[in-house]
Amino acid sequence: MSAANGLRGEAELRVGGQLLVLRPSFAALVAAESELGPLFALVERAADGRLALGELATLFWHCVKDRPDMLTREAVGEAVVTQGLAAVSPALRALLGQILQGR
Repeated sequence: MSAANGLRGEAELRVGGQLLVLRPSFAALVAAESELGPLFALVERAADGRLALGELATLFWHCVKDRPDMLTREAVGEAVVTQGLAAVSPALRALLGQILQGR
């Protein structure tokens, strides 16, 4: 059973054996945008295959719901590298879809 609620645009990411819920809330997206620049440009880069690994990890980092105190941004990035882009693509697609379409 999934912990993520697809109706809220949530996705899942496994980091260090722990399943995290990624929720693209307003606060999370504003925080990501303040670091990454306009979200529409981020979506365009992703569509063009130009989304950098650091951008992907940053988006995921800001969207982690109920972020555990022990979790680091580096651990999120390492999880992406360990699992590979193909494995984390569903989570990225869900977040980008939420950015574009809303609820």
